[in-house]
Amino acid sequence: MKKAILLISCPDKRGITATITQFIFQNNGNIIHADQHIDEQTNTFFMRVEWSLDGFKLSNKEIPVVFSAIAKKFAMKWDLNYSDKLPKVAIFVSKQLHCLYDLMLRYQSGQLACEIPLIVSNHPYAQKVAKQFGVKFYQFPITKSNKLTQEKKEIALLRKNGIDLIILARYHQLLSGKFVNEYENKIINIHHSFLPAFAGRSPYEKAFRKGVKIIGATSHYVTAKLDQGPIIEQDTVRVSHRNTLNDLIRKGEDLEKVVLSRAVRWYLERKILVYNNKTVIFD
Repeated sequence: MKKAILLISCPDKRGITATITQFIFQNNGNIIHADQHIDEQTNTFFMRVEWSLDGFKLSNKEIPVVFSAIAKKFAMKWDLNYSDKLPKVAIFVSKQLHCLYDLMLRYQSGQLACEIPLIVSNHPYAQKVAKQFGVKFYQFPITKSNKLTQEKKEIALLRKNGIDLIILARYHQLLSGKFVNEYENKIINIHHSFLPAFAGRSPYEKAFRKGVKIIGATSHYVTAKLDQGPIIEQDTVRVSHRNTLNDLIRKGEDLEKVVLSRAVRWYLERKILVYNNKTVIFD
């Protein structure tokens, strides 16, 4: 079944939901799922509506043209996607491959509705994974002196392949502001800590020294400020004084895989809306 998915945010006022549902009904659409939320502090309305395109009177090209009049009336920010157009995803990774393996296995089993045409790394270790799953591998060794030059090559590669989403699956490089701005709200990172606590390097070691009883992982959009982007998903696992540092790392890596895959799946299902450096995650 081909479907249209519409994400909306705008100032809250009466009649928004009725107008949108009427637009779909008048054009012979059948709503499959709808969810909405109002942020009372900012008086902002958010909505995700998904409907079947079987028998819909408007073509994919006509829908945004007709809907734009409604969007203008309510001063909407909106994003329209179709289920038959799969997003193209690039995975960036360094030496640690657990998140990469997990994503590729989920992709191979059909859990992630996307195409993954390439894997990018600053090291050679992920090449064997790319070969195993039949995905092209590109290595861009990065030093302080060549970082910006290599980023230009990476961006050119991403453009050439029409990449819609970048996943940093434990990619241990800071992206420049230019790179981030090129793919605003299209770069998802996994941080091996429960942000904002223990930000930066070696969070497990910091947590171990602190004697924490819970460790976590955070998936977020990448912004120019390190580890400060809108948070998409977080989770935790209990630890105790009996756990070694290696135990914390093992438990943390298991958590990272789950948290990252959730965030990626929600993005691919068009369930995330970003506002004020926060996210709304629809059901």
